[in-house]
Amino acid sequence: MTERYALMLDGAGGAVALDPDGPMPAPPEGGFLWVHVMQAAGAPSDWLTALGGSAAVEAALMAEETRPRCTVLDETVLLNLRGVNLNPGAQPEDMVSLRIWAGARQIVTVTRREVQALGDLRERSEAGKAPLGPADMIARLALRLADRAEPVVAELNERIDDLEEDVSEGHGMPLRRALTDIRRVSIVLRRYMFPQRDALSTLEIEDLPWVGRAERSSLREATERVTRLAEELDAIRDRAQVVHEHMMDSRAEQMNRQMLLLSVVAAIFLPLGLFTGLLGINVGGMPGADDERAFWIVTAGLVVIGLGLVWIFRRVGFLGRR
Repeated sequence: MTERYALMLDGAGGAVALDPDGPMPAPPEGGFLWVHVMQAAGAPSDWLTALGGSAAVEAALMAEETRPRCTVLDETVLLNLRGVNLNPGAQPEDMVSLRIWAGARQIVTVTRREVQALGDLRERSEAGKAPLGPADMIARLALRLADRAEPVVAELNERIDDLEEDVSEGHGMPLRRALTDIRRVSIVLRRYMFPQRDALSTLEIEDLPWVGRAERSSLREATERVTRLAEELDAIRDRAQVVHEHMMDSRAEQMNRQMLLLSVVAAIFLPLGLFTGLLGINVGGMPGADDERAFWIVTAGLVVIGLGLVWIFRRVGFLGRR
């Protein structure tokens, strides 16, 4: 399945929709062509050949798996970015890939799934607020991707705040699944944020004639925002580890208290069991065997011994310890 659209941007904020299946006209002076393709894996890519794409470009744009990177090919650049998946029914950490091939007069974007940042940019372009050039478009896309990721990271921060509060109140054990989910999401998002920062930073410092000073400033802003998101994810992961350790310490402390209680109970009943076992041996000469009061005397003695042991354990601090 392949979906395509094409826009001719005049470099002054205007944009005109083109027939994506027809021949692409040459961009006007100062303008550029934008072709977007949402294409399933394995679909034919003859349209890319018509746009002048080489075998290296095709391999990069049609790769099964991608990680954020920036590769310069002569006067063009291959850029892979990642955005959180905000499509209905999807998990945000199942990040969508955005592959970009850009030059001075055209930019090609390829996705496997819908990227809402591209939809935002298309709507603004058709409303007369189009990017002024390919570099400006890349910077806007990077900022849009960061905008979409910020609420997801903010939600993770709120969730870890709630977990820290619950664990401090002693409700840690039922929250292990929620903590595991937070750690998993933060690790997956962080895995792509740092390479994305490096990719944007590489594009900013590359000596490309179609990347001007204003575009470099926007790319720097996008790089800083991605860096901040990556650092927040690092902090979330570290906080989750601290909460996990606190939960494990609480669990170990609870188990130690239970084991101490069991040990004290065993220590109390051990001499009582020994005494009753001794009285229960089936040999002659057992004292009180013919006395009707012997049972009650022995029972009272056992109670006294038990209370004495409890008093001794309290004195040495084994009972009542927290």
